[in-house]
Amino acid sequence: MVVSGQALIAAVLSLLVSYAAAHGIAKGAKTVTYDGRSLIVNGRRELLFSGSIHYPRSTPEVVPDSSLLMILSFSCSGYLGIELMVLVNWVQMWPDILQKAKHGGLNLIQTYVFWNIHEPVEGQFNFEGNYDLVKFIKLIGDYGLYATLRIGPFIEAEWNHGGFPYWLREVPDIIFRSYNEPFKYHMEKYSRMIIEMMKEAKLFAPQGGPIILAQIENEYNSIQLAYRELGVQYVQWAGKMAVGLGAGVPWIMCKQKDAPDPVINTCNGRHCGDTFTGPNRPNKPSLWTENWTAQYRVFGDPPSQRAAEDLAFSVARFISKNGTLANYYMYHGGTNFGRTGSSFVTTRYYDEAPLDEYGLQREPKWGHLKDLHSALRLCKKALFTGSPGVEKLGKDKEVRFYEKPGTHICAAFLTNNHSREAATLTFRGEEYFLPPHSISILPDCKTVVYNTQRVVAQHNARNFVKSKIANKNLKWEMSQEPIPVMTDMKILTKSPMELYNFLKDRSDYAWFVTSIELSNYDLPMKKDIIPVLQISNLGHAMLAFVNGNFIGSAHGSNVEKNFVFRKPVKFKAGTNYIALLCMTVGLPNSGAYMEHRYAGIHSVQILGLNTGTLDITNNGWGQQVGVNGEHVKAYTQGGSHRVQWTAAKGKGPAMTWYKTYFDMPEGNDPVILRMTSMAKGMAWVNGKNIGRYWLSYLSPLEKPSQSEYHVPRAWLKPSDNLLVIFEETGGNPEEIEVELVNRDTICSIVTEYHPPHVKSWQRHDSKIRAVVDEVKPKGHLKCPNYKVIVKVDFASFGNPLGACGDFEMGNCTAPNSKKVVEQHCMGKTTCEIPMEAGIFDGNSGACSDITKTLAVQVRCGRKV
Repeated sequence: MVVSGQALIAAVLSLLVSYAAAHGIAKGAKTVTYDGRSLIVNGRRELLFSGSIHYPRSTPEVVPDSSLLMILSFSCSGYLGIELMVLVNWVQMWPDILQKAKHGGLNLIQTYVFWNIHEPVEGQFNFEGNYDLVKFIKLIGDYGLYATLRIGPFIEAEWNHGGFPYWLREVPDIIFRSYNEPFKYHMEKYSRMIIEMMKEAKLFAPQGGPIILAQIENEYNSIQLAYRELGVQYVQWAGKMAVGLGAGVPWIMCKQKDAPDPVINTCNGRHCGDTFTGPNRPNKPSLWTENWTAQYRVFGDPPSQRAAEDLAFSVARFISKNGTLANYYMYHGGTNFGRTGSSFVTTRYYDEAPLDEYGLQREPKWGHLKDLHSALRLCKKALFTGSPGVEKLGKDKEVRFYEKPGTHICAAFLTNNHSREAATLTFRGEEYFLPPHSISILPDCKTVVYNTQRVVAQHNARNFVKSKIANKNLKWEMSQEPIPVMTDMKILTKSPMELYNFLKDRSDYAWFVTSIELSNYDLPMKKDIIPVLQISNLGHAMLAFVNGNFIGSAHGSNVEKNFVFRKPVKFKAGTNYIALLCMTVGLPNSGAYMEHRYAGIHSVQILGLNTGTLDITNNGWGQQVGVNGEHVKAYTQGGSHRVQWTAAKGKGPAMTWYKTYFDMPEGNDPVILRMTSMAKGMAWVNGKNIGRYWLSYLSPLEKPSQSEYHVPRAWLKPSDNLLVIFEETGGNPEEIEVELVNRDTICSIVTEYHPPHVKSWQRHDSKIRAVVDEVKPKGHLKCPNYKVIVKVDFASFGNPLGACGDFEMGNCTAPNSKKVVEQHCMGKTTCEIPMEAGIFDGNSGACSDITKTLAVQVRCGRKV
């Protein structure tokens, strides 16, 4: 009997779930309540470490190949007691991401629900593929994780229209997010539909499902004043409406000080331990719904950063001050496929999260937070049974502790909140050294198991490697998009229509065409005087053509959507055709009165004519939604035959379609397109839109905000994958590369004063005890995906400089550093390197006046 790859994988996943049920992880009804201390699930207080993962921004599918090979091995460290090793060309993004989240110490997954993808047309629903909400929530439960469902229905999320479907904007007399009858009707109808869907699938905790929290609305306090009394009424109505849906779990409102009982108001921000004023009732717990792991990026932005150390400090601070739920936004950002990103937002979303755009672990952020979660769980008993106390030890210095009198149950958080100066704190007769802006965690009020500033976890660097298979013999063809004239247009108006209302979110593109008669008398007589076409545009971008010739482009920004286009034009005597391709780059996603936002052409003038300035705004315009290639679906296998293709050579003109075919890249690493030779447009693979690219919009660093564009392996076939590019202003497709992404460069950076790894300790009989023979700092390395260490690129025991992927020797290093590391690590998947002078320099005392640092960089690969 022949078993297909898909069937085998499905069987294995079923085995995992069955194994979980057989080992006491079976689903069962759970009550969810709360008090002023925490959420209580089935009578048990929960310390919750949560991460935002959005199902539409990754893929659920499995893609096997003919050489499918799966090896099951039983291990205590594996998921549910099982490790699943895959040595083949298939990918499951949802399970892989959730498994890494759980392994990273999370026990709760948070997601928005995206109204506009589920109901793009009123009454027509889509819950298929990576829009399969029920499948995603079930999978969360299968991994033994809880879920928070943020139904919005306004979600912001840097998502197109804040999640609202465009048709909602056209409901008569509607005012979004206000005590407005049309809006209330549709909001309640949609909310009820989602809650009933979850109930039908038995996904709420009282039904045995994973959902323990639900959210209504989203950061409404930021716009509430704009609606005055109608805003106050709306908040009260929204909370009561949500509770009335009968989900059976607590409801939350983030950043909503007047959240009506019993809805819990929660915090969003980077430092809620210091900025949150607390719940609006003493019987509600302190919950943190968004701890921003970096910042989303828009086209034109420089890179966004947030250090793992700062993230860890913020969470430890919040937990030390009575917090019991901290959610990372985002834990995995993923990709804004197609046209789903909001105004000017890049395709890549929150790439600086603990799991990067492709679901790879970004170190040390992932590992440092994992260690934090372990350290805080050692404090759990004290946090929930002890009485809180605070000792102020000076400016920016304090100890917060939880202690149960008469027992050994005690946990302390030593805080140095000074941003630049280290400090030595004395607590209960012992001295503790704290680096600047750090918290030391003492689960027994005496043993430091973790410091937020001292990173023991490994580091890594991301590599992009050109695929040998996919780039072999690429043959590019091109097809020019026709530039329309007035006779092509079916929609005629006196002046250009407003862009949002005209497009209705069906396309990024709209043509506006007019013609103007000019005589020789109108045109300048002197050769050095050329008329100028001037167009005031409310956003977002535009290309201009005169008599079929491309004369230029212009665009706004995320801050200032509007712009003025000015270009000299050599008009001719007679009829001149002006064609303007206006574009949106996503719809707005936040702010008051979103239904009243506008974009598009404001005025059109010709300057420098003999007769003066000629205003042609009301000259009569023909209009069309979309471009011809979209209409015929030139990006699909069938539609590509509806246009004429010729061989492409080098850089092509504006408004050109390109296509080629490529084979699936080798291995199972994530796949990207490197697009640096292109300017602005869209790309499709096998008919699926991978999103907007925009390389010509440079950041202040004179670099594109994003150069690599994710192609999910789930969208690929073994061979003959159709890649179609629509380039708006001109680019060279021959320089596009299909590349593979890995994080096979891993590093360890530790000093003599780093604490031992948190896994060196465990709680036993209310006491913290060591579980290793030597409690000392060590270098720790672990290759991803069962690879082994194949090369030591750098090693220095001394005072090395730089960061992972870019180390340099200092003026002191043990000469045998590399040899020692090779002896401990070569050929292994994991290794530990003792932080001991004796094994590096034979206790020679060299460079004794410096604090020694061990920096190691190795490369991982497949064992031959």
